[in-house]
Order: sequence, then structure tokens, then C-alpha cells
Amino acid sequence: MKLSLAAAGLVCLIIAPVFAQTTPPAAPTTTVPVPATKRVTCLGSAQNLKGQDKRDQMQLCLAQARLDCLKQAIDQKVVGEARKTFIKTCVGGDGTEQQ
Repeated sequence: MKLSLAAAGLVCLIIAPVFAQTTPPAAPTTTVPVPATKRVTCLGSAQNLKGQDKRDQMQLCLAQARLDCLKQAIDQKVVGEARKTFIKTCVGGDGTEQQ
């Protein structure tokens, strides 16, 4: 009886560290990245330019962004004041400033 008890204890000593070393899989993080607005993307694309070239690039990029947002609003059948708000939100600014 003592021999089987000692053998069981020895087995536990051998197996216990194996279980202690296995780590449960890490839970995936639930943080959701915040998408950059189109305005921020345009600022990034014009970052290395200066003067009139920078203004031209920003104007072209923002015009394309507004067009993309308008297409998205049309696809989603957003109309009226909601469309105007949707486009402003989509582009990432209040839409009143001219570049």
C-alpha cells in the first residue's frame, strides 16, 4: 500500500509541473480600432507637400472623399438633411472650410 501511494505521489510530482506550465490561450482583445476619417487620410497624403501643391492635393483629395461619401449615402438611400449630415460625418469635418 505504501508503495502504490508513493508511486501515485511520484506521478503527481511529475505531472503537476506539466499542467502548471501550460497556459490557457489568451483571450482576444476586444478593442476595436477607430477608423481614420477621410480628412485625416488626406492630411497624411499631403503631409510632405508645401504651398500650393499641398493646397491642391488637399482640395483634390477632399473632393474625392466627398464623392465617395456621397456614393455611399446614395447606396444606403440616405436623403435630405440626413444625407448632408452623413457626408459631413463621413468626410470627417463640418465641410464649411475651403482648402
